[in-house]
Amino acid sequence: MDSKINTLNDKLSLAYLGGGQQRIDKQHEKKKLTARERVDYLLDEGSFEEIGALVTHRTKDFGMEHQKFYGDGVITGYGTVKGRLIYVFAQDFTVFGGSLSETHAEKICKIMDLALKVGAPLIGLNDSGGARIQEGVRSLGGYADIFYKNVQASGVIPQISAIMGPCAGGAVYSPAMTDFTMMVEDTSYMFVTGPNVVKTVTNEEVTSEELGGASTHSTKSGVAHKTSSNDIECLEDVKTLLSYLPQNNRETPALFDFNFGNEVRSQLSSIVPDNANKPYDMNEVISGIIDEGSFYEIHKNYAENIIVGFARLGGRSVGIVANQPMFLAGVLDVNSSKKAARFVRFCDCFNIPLLVLEDVPGFLPGTDQEWNGIIVHGAKLLYAFSEATVPRVTVITRKAYGGAYDVMNSKHIGSDMNFAWPSAEIAVMGAKGAAEIIFKRDIQSADDPEAMWKEKETEYAELFANPYSAAERGFIDEVILPKDTRRKLIKAFSMLEDKYVERPARKHGNIPL
Repeated sequence: MDSKINTLNDKLSLAYLGGGQQRIDKQHEKKKLTARERVDYLLDEGSFEEIGALVTHRTKDFGMEHQKFYGDGVITGYGTVKGRLIYVFAQDFTVFGGSLSETHAEKICKIMDLALKVGAPLIGLNDSGGARIQEGVRSLGGYADIFYKNVQASGVIPQISAIMGPCAGGAVYSPAMTDFTMMVEDTSYMFVTGPNVVKTVTNEEVTSEELGGASTHSTKSGVAHKTSSNDIECLEDVKTLLSYLPQNNRETPALFDFNFGNEVRSQLSSIVPDNANKPYDMNEVISGIIDEGSFYEIHKNYAENIIVGFARLGGRSVGIVANQPMFLAGVLDVNSSKKAARFVRFCDCFNIPLLVLEDVPGFLPGTDQEWNGIIVHGAKLLYAFSEATVPRVTVITRKAYGGAYDVMNSKHIGSDMNFAWPSAEIAVMGAKGAAEIIFKRDIQSADDPEAMWKEKETEYAELFANPYSAAERGFIDEVILPKDTRRKLIKAFSMLEDKYVERPARKHGNIPL
């Protein structure tokens, strides 16, 4: 028996060594952790249970039968993060550059199946050179198997992808179908076709970092939801994100202990300027409403005219969607609509209540927006809110103009509670533009057109640039003092805790993609 135990221990030792010490050292030289180090750091100490440590590839072509490593370039298993069960796979760049083979894919699929059966989050730590070309179509089939399971798991369990090295070609589509994609600055990149192919086809000279680095995807494409300066910070981000999420779509997020005291926040009263055209930072409003230090922003550097992220309100997880007057006056455009719509749909999938903080002057005008489909992209956000069945509460802090008023979780599209501050302006458009259209003839025929325009602007503002006309019709449930906002929201979400909506039977809706 001793010899058999020794044989097992020898094999496991080889598995734990991955591609060998020399390749491990090279990984460290690049300021990257190894796959095992990443798993060990992510999970609670001693909680990891590995599955498939002794798997090897089956390829006999191109001399591959002489190059076998236990684990075949991916570590898979389960463990806990802060006591909660999660499933994880981590691609090992020290083994064939982390390339995906048939058996590599089978290991990932097995973990995905277990995560779905049990109902627990799936974390993928990606660091791979792509498909293992020695296997041809078998590796491509492995990718497709993973893609299919990503779709089956979508909306059932949270899926988080951390890109911690290269992720290119077909490999990028799995992270793209997960709920959140994290990237590490300077050491990770994602693209469908690399710089060499780009140069051959288009004659463009571009580096991997410029084409698909963390900065590019967090600011330009929106592919990356969060970026980190190193592997450790990225894994900490994954842990933090998990703390706001439930295990699956049948559960609600954990309720954190919270000691209620004086929930009045006087500082909120001085944030919105008297001048309706002067910007202010919506982050100050968020900070004044939520549990201290609990805001975790998503997509921070992309479409900065809208803010999305998770926070806690009285210990309860909520998803926040907020216009940001500091950027483009908080207007809705193509990118902000896509960004917010995806976030809203995620929250609805996983029973996370939605809080909307509204200060929106409308949709961004211009040929660029129209030609790039602002109609269909704006409709995505409208659709996302309209189909959401989680508790939904809106606070209008200032402007709520035009179609954007409807889109930003208005009463008319199913919001449960709508509050407005006294500074709110709810109208088809701003008073100045409205006066110019309505009283055009009066202004043109006046002895002093400028004075007449100003007079009519004031007249329109008194009638519509306030929250009271909407409140009289029940479109606003209550006009509240800013300092009472936190207290009102805590009570509203508590009241809505058992909300249930039964939708008509259907296969699925047809969101305007």
